[in-house]
Amino acid sequence: MCGIVGYIGNQKASPILINGLIRLEYRGYDSAGISTIEKNELSIMKDKGRVKNLYQLEGIDDLTGTIGIAHTRWATHGKPAKENSHPHLDNSKTFSVVHNGIIENYNELRKFLTEHGYTFYSQTDTEVIPNLVHYYYNKDENSDSLKFLRAVKNACTDLKGSYAIEILCKDYPDNMIVTRKDSPLVIGKGENENYISSDIPAILSFTRNFYLLDDLELAVLERTQVSFYNLDLKPISKDTKTIEWNATSAEKDGYEDFMLKEIYEQPTAIRETIGAKFNEASKCEFDELNFTKDSLSNISKIYIVACGTAMHAGLVGKNAIEKLCKITTEVDVASEFRYRNPLVDSHTLCIFISQSGETADTIAALKLCKEKGAKTLAISNVIGSSITREADYSIYTHAGPEIAVASTKAYTSQVMLIVILAIYFAEILEMDTDLLNTLKKDIMELPAKIEETLKLSENILDFSKKTYQEKDIFFLGRGIDETVAKEGSLKLKEISYIHSESYPAGELKHGPIALIENDITVVSIITDPNLVEKTVSNIQEVITRGAKTLIITNQNLDENMFDLTIRIPETNPFISPILSIIPLQLFSYYISKEKGLDVDKPRNLAKSVTVE
Repeated sequence: MCGIVGYIGNQKASPILINGLIRLEYRGYDSAGISTIEKNELSIMKDKGRVKNLYQLEGIDDLTGTIGIAHTRWATHGKPAKENSHPHLDNSKTFSVVHNGIIENYNELRKFLTEHGYTFYSQTDTEVIPNLVHYYYNKDENSDSLKFLRAVKNACTDLKGSYAIEILCKDYPDNMIVTRKDSPLVIGKGENENYISSDIPAILSFTRNFYLLDDLELAVLERTQVSFYNLDLKPISKDTKTIEWNATSAEKDGYEDFMLKEIYEQPTAIRETIGAKFNEASKCEFDELNFTKDSLSNISKIYIVACGTAMHAGLVGKNAIEKLCKITTEVDVASEFRYRNPLVDSHTLCIFISQSGETADTIAALKLCKEKGAKTLAISNVIGSSITREADYSIYTHAGPEIAVASTKAYTSQVMLIVILAIYFAEILEMDTDLLNTLKKDIMELPAKIEETLKLSENILDFSKKTYQEKDIFFLGRGIDETVAKEGSLKLKEISYIHSESYPAGELKHGPIALIENDITVVSIITDPNLVEKTVSNIQEVITRGAKTLIITNQNLDENMFDLTIRIPETNPFISPILSIIPLQLFSYYISKEKGLDVDKPRNLAKSVTVE
């Protein structure tokens, strides 16, 4: 889940590379480095810590090379340290490499290379790559224009695991080679220059035209062209894809943090995700899907598989699909799913949710389900991402780039899209038309209600100032509200480092109430009209034991019972999680700010988890 950048053109590479790393730092920030070709020799500049440390390195301003690669690291093999940071060189200093992913057989390759005289200077799996490339390069007695490419191809054939790789060779100062397998990589096409990045936003200010590299494809980049090859080194053709995101979407636009900006972008993200999929007078449409009543009737079970926040969005989707479509639906954590031998067959539909479309565990689960004959459907925010290329069907949220590590607008967009998907299925199955029409009407009103909810931030800020020093906070809910409690608790953990737990409110008496004591904070979500009385009764139990209470509700409650009640707009219970999570996103954000923490880059976390 590291970030990589590359450039080849006529400008100085180093400023472009560092700028790209800064925009990719949400993918990892243990160390950073760049490599350029200076007078036909490889130059390496790297250090432990944040990307900004590169500006302090002696000689960084003297670099004039117009071709280079760069890396910002989230440590997997080897502690955060200068010697483990990328780029890595081979022993002869002929090749420099940056890599995102994990080489699973690196110990075996390291042993092989050591036996052939190579020495290793880091603890990383990546260092085997440049040395392996050199091994094949040195064995090749030919000296034609494809010698560099053949060496990279042969090395990649030996690699097991996941990788996105950029490689420079001092003998080919006008070429760069990139390749990928199960890790993200895009190529941006400019005017007599080309850019490479893990994610589109890092280079979106330079170009909107992108090549999307598939697994086990290699690209040779020159200043004026890009040539593509398969693993047999047969040339293949690719067209560019135009990305419509505005380059300023990857900037803060005057907000103090990306997370706050993205919280306030949710009305737009929801409007874009709804798009033209339906209006109150027409049925829901997905141009990407071709399900029929017969094909849906043949599905006996649906699995929704995802990780973290995306899994919480899946829980909301389960509620909608089961109630609207009457199809049994299970939600599974992707990292556990394939290890329990799930009961999947040709009568199963498996839905996979991933903001980046590159989540390793989710992709692995998808591949398993395809092997078992299930239909697969991906929900992602990134067009052309790995998960969308693997799945039988793909549909997209339109949240735009999400830079903060803690997901906000991507989560609410995922909830929105999977509820719309449930409507689409229900209409094909000819379910309750009145219920569906009412829900569609409520969805059309949702963006305005999000804007109204965002205006409640001052009250949330005041309560956050009273609670930011606490060590434990509990989140409660029942029914659909319990899924929101899970997401609210996760947000608080992620960015404030406060221990928090979420529980179904009805489970308090079965153990968790033993943890409630004087002045501890309990947050509860109450939006389901069928469960108001039971939930309030549960909250009364913690109040009796001295807890402070924050209530998120759109129901008529006696507000005098609680320390703070945040009243959100009334809406359909199917989509209430989109509104009720927003005060909890702000609650976590303000607590983190009060503690003086880095909201956008919480410790030990990375945005896109591309390793298992």
